[in-house]
Amino acid sequence: MTLPLPALIVEPIVRAALLEDLGRQGDVTSRAVLPPGAVCTASMKARAAGVVSGVSVAALAFRLVDPGLELTVLRPDGSSCAAGEAVLTVSGNAVSVLTGERVALNFAARLSGIATVTAAHVAQTRGTGARVACSRKTTPGLRALEKQAVLHGGGVNHRYDLSDAMLIKDNHIAVGGGVAQVLRAARARASHMMRIEIEVDSLAQLEDVLTTGGADAVLLDNMDSATLREAVAMVGGRLITEASGGMTLARIAEVAATGVDYISCGGLTHSAPALDLGLDI
Repeated sequence: MTLPLPALIVEPIVRAALLEDLGRQGDVTSRAVLPPGAVCTASMKARAAGVVSGVSVAALAFRLVDPGLELTVLRPDGSSCAAGEAVLTVSGNAVSVLTGERVALNFAARLSGIATVTAAHVAQTRGTGARVACSRKTTPGLRALEKQAVLHGGGVNHRYDLSDAMLIKDNHIAVGGGVAQVLRAARARASHMMRIEIEVDSLAQLEDVLTTGGADAVLLDNMDSATLREAVAMVGGRLITEASGGMTLARIAEVAATGVDYISCGGLTHSAPALDLGLDI
């Protein structure tokens, strides 16, 4: 079960989105054309099958517009939904419902799209020990929500930000003087709580990592499946192995079968299409 994000983290994100949409005068259309005191009940429905995420965020958007609205979550975050199925209902002041509609749908559609794509990738790893991870390739300002959506889809999170762990990339190695030098420098400066991962793009670099020591995980970058399989054999369980680079849905099953521990895929967040959702009164 994925724990919900604290409201203290989510509310400022949703509030900012509402302020962006409300502009200087709010929903002038709804206020102009709807009868005073009009009420309605609306259903947020999936127009395609998928995995739900962001329904709780959508509910918060409506509550911030009008705390008096009545909300019922029918399909909680992390659950699957069928085409035509309602995931949320909202009842109350019609102006409030229509004022919050677009922001609520934007969050739910975007995050459900990420969860749905993640679930499709995870399904390709069944029968293996590989887990599908996201990256930091997230929409600026929405990282907390998008990484949560990956969890709702059955994936796992890579580091959340630059301070979570040391990830030594190819540019670090180029500037830092080579694999051995950067690994020794990282280990000398890491606390007992800080993990170190290093990226390699060849088996020769991997051999340098294994000889030098000091890493907790190795990122096997842009390797074909045969090379990944050889790399896993070289590591022999001494390090966590992660495959990365060019990880498409069509390739995930083949990569998982090489024996890697993790497969990181930036496309889970930067390229996921929104799940088609609508609000019907």
